Amino acid sequence: MVVLAASIVGKSGKVLVSRQFVEMSRIRIEGLLAAFPKLIGIGKQHTYIETENVRYVYQPIETLNLLLITNKQSNILEDLETLRLLSKLVPEYSYSLDEEGICKYAFDLIFAFDEVISLGHTENVTVAQVKQYCEMESHEEKLHKLVMQSKINETKDVMKRKANEIDKSKIEKNRGDKGGFGPLQSMGSGKIENNFSDLSISSSGTGFGSGSGFGLSTDVDSFSTKPKGRPTSSATAPPKGLGMKLGKSQRTNQFLESLKAEGEVILEDAQPKLGPSRSSSAALTDPITLTVEEKLNVTLKRDGGVNNFDVQGTLSLQILNQEDGHIQVQVQTGENQAVSFKTHPNMNKELFANEYKLGLKDPNRPFPTGQASDAGGVGLLKWRMQSTDESMVPLTINCWPSSSGNETYVNIEYEASSMFDLQNVVISVPLPALREAPSVSQIDGEWRYDPRNSILEWSVLLIDNSNRSGSMEFVVPQADSSAFFPISVRFMATDTFSDLKVTNIIPLKGGNPPKFSQRTQLITENYQVV
Repeated sequence: MVVLAASIVGKSGKVLVSRQFVEMSRIRIEGLLAAFPKLIGIGKQHTYIETENVRYVYQPIETLNLLLITNKQSNILEDLETLRLLSKLVPEYSYSLDEEGICKYAFDLIFAFDEVISLGHTENVTVAQVKQYCEMESHEEKLHKLVMQSKINETKDVMKRKANEIDKSKIEKNRGDKGGFGPLQSMGSGKIENNFSDLSISSSGTGFGSGSGFGLSTDVDSFSTKPKGRPTSSATAPPKGLGMKLGKSQRTNQFLESLKAEGEVILEDAQPKLGPSRSSSAALTDPITLTVEEKLNVTLKRDGGVNNFDVQGTLSLQILNQEDGHIQVQVQTGENQAVSFKTHPNMNKELFANEYKLGLKDPNRPFPTGQASDAGGVGLLKWRMQSTDESMVPLTINCWPSSSGNETYVNIEYEASSMFDLQNVVISVPLPALREAPSVSQIDGEWRYDPRNSILEWSVLLIDNSNRSGSMEFVVPQADSSAFFPISVRFMATDTFSDLKVTNIIPLKGGNPPKFSQRTQLITENYQVV
């Protein structure tokens, strides 16, 4: 048996990884790889193609093809065994079996291929031996990584100290500014001195309230974006005839009210942040967290009917502690027969098919662990559902524009299915360019007009059994009916089409089952009425 080359080829014919094992010109190997997509068959799991000089032996792996190019004198059974070994190695190095994942770990795959095939002949090795040979542990490499990590940590500590020093200096400066214009030694007659050389202010007077006094009001800068009561570091010339005032004047309040009426945000009571802001996402507390997420892509016709209905779901696992990694996940699927499940290549497919348990092919191998800040987790299971049945759509939108004189009356209604309770529903209707907001005469919920993008947003906080249908009516200047499409919809729900539930966590090394929590959500990725 002589293997000329081993490659991973995309369905489009793009060569992602290729390793040549015998002497052959570059033009020759490129010609052989370019001819493969034209000869490939469809619907076969293990396939070979013979040409005049070589034999192609290949195996589909999801959207890719694992390919061996051998001479015609090689043993086809040995070729298939080699191909089967390489197909086991690919998911060991690339968890994502797509073009991006394969290209990311291309060199690791090439090194693994080299351990299996040497000078065109297959070595008698196993998957575990290949992984051990490719690890190539080096004491010098470990030492170098430790030194680099210590430098990184030291740099981070220096950055934190510098940031704290800057924050402290800002706080001290604001405290100094809060007192006004420095210590006033005398409140009566006489000359008032101050030390604000940076403000370039010097004045004299006979006390507060006199025409030649300071004439600065401490509340003038409260209109700025800085916190209340903290003047800026620069000041304009003071108005004459006004004395220093403590607190807010009536004119100040009127000015604030006018700014608020114009839509400006006034940060009157803002306090300085003395530390870093906390993350908006709550930290995970359970040792094991499983997340069920479905993304909904729907395109509805404005006159009724479904152009596209596609649901893609994933079940991901997140483990905080390494000792909880040796587990199996017991799941329960719903009664929806239209859902097609597919396990990760590292999962035991037979175990899931027979017992609905998700476990690794190698039970001695633990699941990867991660910190609470890791958002993704490890993908265990994915599924997909497609349909043209309009009854499966959770929310339908009907839009009825009608012109009368110089105005267009638009009636929009929604109808929600009883399958889900929908949360944070937002229906975005595009409008023609308007000089002012549309006139909304009736609405079930709330509305907001975005003049920059010329979009009217209809919001409903919750759609449940009490409001499965609702409507909105508004009036705009005369416009064509196509100007109100496409209508975009977004919402979320805590139920899914698959109705997948995690019922138990089974420890493989004995002991009590670890605590776990399940998060379930259905979100819209692209939901439109066109």
